[in-house]
Amino acid sequence: MSACEVVDLLNGGEVTPLDCLDALVVRIAAVENVVNALPILCLDRARDRARRLLQQPLGRRGRLAGLPVPIKDLTDVSDVRSTYGSTIFADHVPEQSDILVERLEAEGGVVYAKSNTPEFGAGGNTFNDVFGTTLNPWNTDLSAAGSSGGAAVALATGMAWVAQGSDLGGSLRNPASFCGVVGLRPSPGRVPRSARFKIDDLLSVNGPMARNVEDTALLLDAMTGDSPADPLSLPRTESFLAAARSGWRPARVAFSADLGITPVDPEVASICRAAAASLAAIGTHVEEAHPDLSEAHDTFSVLRGMAFAISYGALLEPYRDKMKPEVVWNIEKGLSYSMADIVKAENNRAAIYRRMHAFFETYDLLLCPATIVAAYPASDRYVKECAGYTFPNYFEWLAIAYAISLTASPALSLPCGFTKDGRPVGLQIVGRTRAEGQVLAAARALELLLDLHPPTPIDPRPPRHV
Repeated sequence: MSACEVVDLLNGGEVTPLDCLDALVVRIAAVENVVNALPILCLDRARDRARRLLQQPLGRRGRLAGLPVPIKDLTDVSDVRSTYGSTIFADHVPEQSDILVERLEAEGGVVYAKSNTPEFGAGGNTFNDVFGTTLNPWNTDLSAAGSSGGAAVALATGMAWVAQGSDLGGSLRNPASFCGVVGLRPSPGRVPRSARFKIDDLLSVNGPMARNVEDTALLLDAMTGDSPADPLSLPRTESFLAAARSGWRPARVAFSADLGITPVDPEVASICRAAAASLAAIGTHVEEAHPDLSEAHDTFSVLRGMAFAISYGALLEPYRDKMKPEVVWNIEKGLSYSMADIVKAENNRAAIYRRMHAFFETYDLLLCPATIVAAYPASDRYVKECAGYTFPNYFEWLAIAYAISLTASPALSLPCGFTKDGRPVGLQIVGRTRAEGQVLAAARALELLLDLHPPTPIDPRPPRHV
């Protein structure tokens, strides 16, 4: 069932939150040992929360009404082991939840698990030294991407109806694309969160994931709203589920296979171009265009490095030997940047933002691939080469996602097709800042047009060479 269908049953008293948890326990027992998506379970805590909800009248149990939700292992849940994918925090149990978790629980979400993530969310492949590697259920020889890989796999295999994730340089969109589910990176401030490090962080956001667009909108509704604990948080102004169902259609959209900044696998580009072109069937004018994002690589590299230095720099000296080399490198890069480097990066980001804002005076949406490749072998730490180009570091292969992060635009990865060997491909749908409603409505329209009906949830499929 979809999450919306389950919530309707919960609101009608036809099933209880405990019934939902029981169903998940059975499914987790059947598939988790194959894919390693939900390494931390907190079922006793979840059942206690579910029983408390049952004491409330029907219709007054929040937007989720008792629907179970897994939380990514970068986000604190009170009294539940929260490792951030790091051996440094392998036994860490926070006393207080992140305000996002508190918001979800206030809306009737029942937290039952933590989903796997790479160490500190670094990299587009979900593996760490605490729990190991999360595998792609479409082909368990392949990567689930990252850093919300555990969340995407839990959805694709039926161990979750909806899931929380986070995104700095594509961490919601990349695993959604690789696993054939939906992931939405909202505008900064749309989803409140606790200020652990940089209180005015515009790059990293939390967002919803699900198996279809309406379920994604449902979870976004439960996540949103302002909070004095987050100075960037925005007030709740609309129902995103209603927006997804509104029937709004874009009049004019732009498609770009590469945003002018990155190589792209030709088969992925072809699948995404065909999906974008299908919008013509509902009267949308589709043409090839993109804003100038030429400074994206240097700008993101500096701002990402600064974020790592701020967040994890204090761990470098005492715990260097416990962190993966990519994290050490990223912290050191961040610490090496000068004030002049940071000033240039911030100025360039402002210019990129202005260009994107102007771009949306002509186009309603920008469409492009969510990732430049389909799923690659899980044994590879990252994508090192594409279309004859060798990447200089472990994250540049994510440029088609992180360039959009710089613009503060909402962006959604929608399943749009499969490669000849059966790997899912995601189309990235980008809107103007704070226009999540339009992004969701367009994604729902395209979902209906493509009529893929991807067979999720699926049982994990055995390894096969691609």
